[in-house]
Amino acid sequence: MWTEGKVIQRIDWNDELFSLRIKAEIDPFVAGQFIKLSEMRDDKRIARAYSLVNPPNTDYLEILAIKVEDGLLSPNLHLLQAGDSIEVSTAAAGFMVLDEVPPAKHLWLIGTGTGIGPFFSMLETLEPWERFEKIVLVYGVRKAKDIAYQELIDKYLNEQADKFVFQAMVTREDCAGALRARIPAALETDQLENAIGLSLNAQDSQVIMCGNPQMITDAQSILENKGLKKNLRRKPGQVTVERYW
Repeated sequence: MWTEGKVIQRIDWNDELFSLRIKAEIDPFVAGQFIKLSEMRDDKRIARAYSLVNPPNTDYLEILAIKVEDGLLSPNLHLLQAGDSIEVSTAAAGFMVLDEVPPAKHLWLIGTGTGIGPFFSMLETLEPWERFEKIVLVYGVRKAKDIAYQELIDKYLNEQADKFVFQAMVTREDCAGALRARIPAALETDQLENAIGLSLNAQDSQVIMCGNPQMITDAQSILENKGLKKNLRRKPGQVTVERYW
């Protein structure tokens, strides 16, 4: 089912990376889930999945997207301005939600690019702060300009200083405070754990990953070597993932 959404605000993080706030009536959702945006073209519906950045208690929907030059939908989304319309799925979906994550001391949220979006939806709810002793947000980008929602990250650093740890991973340039490494490589060499000051292990850790599929595949393999298994409903583990493409 589809409903008409109205863009009420856009935020441009750089020339390609942007967020849209959309007013639309959809069914209740859980932080971490995604919706689909679509448009009709030559009597054919073009639809793509986008995670919700906003928590469930807001009166708008927010997505983080990047313009892909040869993409079927994102170039048109990039043109949208306040007042424009876009079709929105009425039901959110996805199992990358905290209800599916077993108990642990430490929650690691590992994302690349726009895959970071659903983590903000989770962090804007009380659940992660009440359930975990430490929350680690790892954000992988190509360049420093690709980091979105820095003000929100700073808010957590200030308000949850005893619980929240942030680590940027910038692969194509040196950046103060960031590790210049790809996430799988930093996991394999323990560079990431050393920088954070926490151990990734099956006893203490739960990991949620979202973003580049190759990153997820490579990181999952490395985490498995560390003893962390994929989290499944029928067989609970320590690694929960979301794949969009």
